[in-house]
Amino acid sequence: MSRTSSALLSLLLSLPLAAAPLAPAQTPKSAQPSVERDSVGDAPDDPGPLAKDLSPKLKDADIKVAMKKVADWQLRVAEPKFNEQWTFAALYDGLIAASATTADPAYRDAVIHYAERMNWTLLDNRFPHADDMAFGKAFTELYLADPANARKPERIADTKTILDRLVDRPDDPAKDLWWWCDALYMAPPVLARMSLITGDPKYDTYMDKEWDITTSHLYNTTEHLYWRDNGYLKKTEKNGRPLFWSRGNGWVMGGLVKVLQVLPANDPSRPKYIQLLREMAASVAAIQSPDGLWRAGLLDADSYPLPEVSGSAFFTYAIAYGINEHILDRKKYLPVVEKSWAGMVSHIYADGRLGFIQPIGAAPDAFKASSSYVYGVGGFLLAGSELDRLATMKK
Repeated sequence: MSRTSSALLSLLLSLPLAAAPLAPAQTPKSAQPSVERDSVGDAPDDPGPLAKDLSPKLKDADIKVAMKKVADWQLRVAEPKFNEQWTFAALYDGLIAASATTADPAYRDAVIHYAERMNWTLLDNRFPHADDMAFGKAFTELYLADPANARKPERIADTKTILDRLVDRPDDPAKDLWWWCDALYMAPPVLARMSLITGDPKYDTYMDKEWDITTSHLYNTTEHLYWRDNGYLKKTEKNGRPLFWSRGNGWVMGGLVKVLQVLPANDPSRPKYIQLLREMAASVAAIQSPDGLWRAGLLDADSYPLPEVSGSAFFTYAIAYGINEHILDRKKYLPVVEKSWAGMVSHIYADGRLGFIQPIGAAPDAFKASSSYVYGVGGFLLAGSELDRLATMKK
């Protein structure tokens, strides 16, 4: 019996009857899987003119036009290169959100078609690496989007099998499971959704335990930001401030949203995640640049002349969600997301390319204005989905 078939049988038997000084060097290019580098994005010397047909206003129609322009371009250039790497997992999250917001099924259907080609299986050659579980967010979202009486167990069977292995795995005292902050976007939301799907709290319990371990080692309780990993605890920027990476903290805030979306209202850990979102939002808002966006290195903006969109997009997504859920004060934070959305929209090219996205890395680094990568587009589409909800819901 194949791994997928065995996983499906297990799931069917278990389900209820009813029912992401200087900056340190990045990982060498040769050490990165080539599929990540070759298909995830590019930075042409001549990307063409910037778009002139977009409005930065937080109005329903204007937000949707910007989302569709970017999503259409990204789908056109990226769909032939779809894969199961963490880079694309963030894009799939954004495409699913874009379909829900724009009522255009093309984006969601593209994800479904790829998932079907992969037989709804996750990468499983680096277990228990969180990046390889990131595609599970799309699987579980697509499963939950169907009516309860028409859900397709094969969409989550393999994910459940892998998560069951994860939950049963003893911790390694020598190394945290989620030893880098980006991991908090990749795996925790999948675990939270599996608890929602199965009604079994063991996935939430495990997620909460491992989140606490990562936070105890990487969260700076003074700056209210996460170090990328323990190799950065003593690294500083040119101005002497601690080195905190924009995208890494964006991943964390995006992960907080994805967890809070499904964590039960009466879960005893929920107030902790809400407080963490509030703390990080306050810190991020206080260092927003005049152009509305954030630099790759958060506490030394002068060392990074270009704004960085992938971190900015996830900050915008999380803050907009906080406003929508009455976690964050609307009066204080609405100007923050108004400025950040306008900043991102100003970096969309005429063909729909979204620029100013730092390439794959583990720390702040230089990049070109034309630089566009799929995970940044995913963050932009998620931000647009929450901002559209903000624009259309009653105050």
